[in-house]
Amino acid sequence: MNPDNQHRRSIRSYVRREGRITPAQQAALISHLGNFGVNFSNEILDLEKLFGRYAPTILDIGCGTGDTTIELAKAHPENNYLAVEVHRPGIGNLLKEIVKHGLFNIRVINHDIFEVIEYQVQTNCLEQILILFPDPWPKKRHHKRRLITPPFLDLLITRLRQNARLFIATDWQDYADQILDVCDSDNRLTNLAGKGHAAPRPYWRKHTRFEQRGLRLKHEVWDFVYALK
Repeated sequence: MNPDNQHRRSIRSYVRREGRITPAQQAALISHLGNFGVNFSNEILDLEKLFGRYAPTILDIGCGTGDTTIELAKAHPENNYLAVEVHRPGIGNLLKEIVKHGLFNIRVINHDIFEVIEYQVQTNCLEQILILFPDPWPKKRHHKRRLITPPFLDLLITRLRQNARLFIATDWQDYADQILDVCDSDNRLTNLAGKGHAAPRPYWRKHTRFEQRGLRLKHEVWDFVYALK
């Protein structure tokens, strides 16, 4: 194992602080995780076999309760959506909504995103990556836990197809500054809003629960859209 990778994973970008699982979420986990869940392993996923078809694949990192994933999967049945989330209540909610809407183009992984990308996602296979409102870790001593860093970006970029899109959103200004600095400094990416600028809010991006909380607290929201050259 690459020692740099081992060090990178020694500092987690999350903690297991999930709240109570509702009876409906627990029932969805029991009944539907076997149909739509993907177990973590050290083997590359065969996406065509996993989804039963060849189609553009979008990776939704930290999908939360799956609100955006569901809306996109409904609007774009031609795409496959691979959602990754570490908190089981969110996974339970997403599974419940998948079944409610009769969707077949979503698969869910309940595992650390670093290891999922490193071991399960093949290179040059993703059309889009969504990272919407990652944990901002607002205290300075916790900034080392933030997801958007040069090592993580290095890992992401290898999984994107040429001209693929990377979408990021945050409601914390100093994190927005960090995201802009990290992504604009990578010469493999093009900032579609222009270097040094945030992008307009994508029309398709549903207000997530984290975003709604930020807006109630009068936080500004920053969106970033990058293309792989």
